[in-house]
Amino acid sequence: MRLLLLFFLLIGLTAPTLHAQSAPPDTTKGRYHRPLFGQVKVRRNVEFARVTGLLGQTQPLYLDFYEPSGDTVRRRPLVLLAHEGAFVTGTRDDVVMTELCTRLARLGYTAASIDYRLLFFPFDSVGIGRAAIRATQDMRAAVRFFRHDAATARKFKVDARYIFVGGSSAGAFMALQTAYLDKAAEVPAYLNLAALGGLEGSGGHAGYSSRPRGVINLCGALARAEWLQTGDVPLLSIHGTRDGIVPYGRGLIGGPLPAQVVAGSAVLRRRAQAVGVPNVLRPLRGAGHVPYSFEPTYIDSVFVPMRDFLRPLLGTGAPGPLLAAALNPRRTAVATAALLPRRVPLTVAAADSVGAAPPESLPPAAASTEEAAVDAPE
Repeated sequence: MRLLLLFFLLIGLTAPTLHAQSAPPDTTKGRYHRPLFGQVKVRRNVEFARVTGLLGQTQPLYLDFYEPSGDTVRRRPLVLLAHEGAFVTGTRDDVVMTELCTRLARLGYTAASIDYRLLFFPFDSVGIGRAAIRATQDMRAAVRFFRHDAATARKFKVDARYIFVGGSSAGAFMALQTAYLDKAAEVPAYLNLAALGGLEGSGGHAGYSSRPRGVINLCGALARAEWLQTGDVPLLSIHGTRDGIVPYGRGLIGGPLPAQVVAGSAVLRRRAQAVGVPNVLRPLRGAGHVPYSFEPTYIDSVFVPMRDFLRPLLGTGAPGPLLAAALNPRRTAVATAALLPRRVPLTVAAADSVGAAPPESLPPAAASTEEAAVDAPE
């Protein structure tokens, strides 16, 4: 009897300690996880590069920069996002990019939705391949633009160590190539990379690195999964399992053009696992291509994994406990059906600032129960 009493007493004494160890302290005080900022400031029409257009003309490229109003942090992480549109259409004020940038800024991030060069000729697989290279050069130019600013004028108060890239569909192709297409020899000879200006292009601020801290892939793919190598930056992929435009696995892409085989998010996941690249795959079960562009209820199924992927990467060293938990294969699926009853309206930014996004009230299937112990940038 005394032994049983002693046993239960020990359990009572150790239980609080075990619970404390399972929930790391919130060293960012809610920043980067909760919407601490009620208003977001938007700087529009920021020119970040001048490039050569399709017809040989000089073409300026612009971005819209989102930041939390009243923020006093001197160096902040940045998420660069690019819209969808098959390298033919789309603008930086795309409603999904606007929504994601606004929500990120309310957490304390800075965010930017960027322009990139559109259209291609001839209208074939070679033409679209070259368009993808040009667009990737433009995203790399945007990364260099902010790194140059961080080292000089610091107008945007961006921490150059924590620049992430992402995009939707065509924008995701750009982001993936920005991170993983890093050798000229990997580009097929028929695209004539040298004539396009090399991997970096001529968008300005040469000498500054265009390597991101991580990648957000929304319904994108790569021509070759082998471009992911050991030591590459972490990857988050969110993709509909019934995507008929960009395959979820390995498949054909190109529509009326001569079809090309690409590696979709499921294949990239396997490759990343094989070479040790930290990665998270969030399948949208039964969803098609870019479902968040047509059904607003999918916005949470994109934003919540983004939030939980990014925050542990803000510290130094290995990914923090939140990302480590997300890497567990048993937690790779999002119960998308649980998100559908809750409608999330998309907000469009005003001329100078945007109002508060919907308050954070996450569905049980998407809510995170863990806090990452990471240090906030200065």
